Amino acid sequence: MRVLIIRHAEPYYPTDSLTEKGIREAELLSNRLVNEHIDYAYVSPHGRAKMTAEPTLKKTGLKASELEWLREFPLGLKTGFHTKFNDDDHCAWNMPPESWVNIPDIFDPVKWRNADIYKGTGIVERYDMVCSEFDKLIASHGFINTGHYFKVKDGYEDSRQTIALFCHMGLGNLLLSHILGVSLPAVWHTMFLPTSSVTTIFMEQHLEDGKIAKARIFQAGDTSHLLAGGEPVSPSGLHSYTIY
Repeated sequence: MRVLIIRHAEPYYPTDSLTEKGIREAELLSNRLVNEHIDYAYVSPHGRAKMTAEPTLKKTGLKASELEWLREFPLGLKTGFHTKFNDDDHCAWNMPPESWVNIPDIFDPVKWRNADIYKGTGIVERYDMVCSEFDKLIASHGFINTGHYFKVKDGYEDSRQTIALFCHMGLGNLLLSHILGVSLPAVWHTMFLPTSSVTTIFMEQHLEDGKIAKARIFQAGDTSHLLAGGEPVSPSGLHSYTIY
């Protein structure tokens, strides 16, 4: 089985929609996804994610199930640090390095949850909820998360399903943290998923009977469809305005 984590195309946040560039990105993305043999599509309730999925759904004839937990991870973390974009940086994955790198155990896959900076923000609770819902979804497709690997249900020993999640950068990185078993802050602050990018998770089934699987990242933040279409990669979500 493959899981495609797809970030929405370049957004126009004031109206939760896409820019003109974002509309072009979504079209180029659809040209790629029609060849990915997607079996099931799931989409965030945000308009920018739905607009990104629309060209692909139209070309493939798929219907996407809207999942509340795929919405962008909520902002609201007050760090007290000022940026050139906001009076206060409310985005949990865009905090300046000096506000988090020296926090004890911030890179530990479990102990990061106890950091004072996250207390009272609801981040840990939301993280647990999203991880739980993702595991339920994957289980419905035959793969049960044991914490270190996946047990494969009867009948899924040679699964060739592909599921697509049309979602967001903060949420997508959270899923990668969960799949990899690494610290959420470490992934949030070191992994950038460009707009309309595709991250491919391959559920590699081991042993002769195919009863055990390990999630492996095959591609991360891939934007080859943009480059093939002559569309530049957007820096949306970065503090820098240019991707070199």
